[in-house]
Amino acid sequence: MLQSAVSLADESGLEALTMRKLGEAVGVEAMSLYTHVANKEDLLDGMIDLVFSEIDLPSDEEDWKTAMRQRAISVRQVLSRHRWAIGLMESRTSPGPASLRHHDAVLGCLRKAGFSVALTAHAYSALDSYIYGFALQERGLPFDTPDETAQLAQSILSQAAADQYPHLAELTAEHVLRPGYHYSDEFEFGLDLILDGLERAM
Repeated sequence: MLQSAVSLADESGLEALTMRKLGEAVGVEAMSLYTHVANKEDLLDGMIDLVFSEIDLPSDEEDWKTAMRQRAISVRQVLSRHRWAIGLMESRTSPGPASLRHHDAVLGCLRKAGFSVALTAHAYSALDSYIYGFALQERGLPFDTPDETAQLAQSILSQAAADQYPHLAELTAEHVLRPGYHYSDEFEFGLDLILDGLERAM
């Protein structure tokens, strides 16, 4: 049932997910679903826990920077599949076992690496603020592919004089429109800055 609910949200957005539609998807009456979940919030708790279960946990076999980097990339990849979940991942007041396991593993990785309790809290906050913030910004962008990015950039520049917005024109011409540019590549650049900063703070 939870997988069907996640699939419906992936296809049509969370707003379109109703108990009636979920019942149709799993072949039962909507009221029958209430034998499995107490209400819509309970359903959301389960869906978010399922999303957390898809995220790779930090590896004990890697150094902390590599483990945190891989975990961050995994979170972003999962959120790109479940865009409706952005903004809900840390909002649940009844987190499930996958969510708790995930958080404990991240904290444990940092503590084993020698982070103090306070610095562990700072690191977790900085990393997740960046990961979720980037995912949220990415979700709102009016383009997905490099071709769409280039088309939009050229369209905007065609409507604005380069001498009036010289820095925007320079960035677009020398960075955005270069072959191989993809906005998603910016994620790992920013992530590495944060990880390097955390390493200096240890």
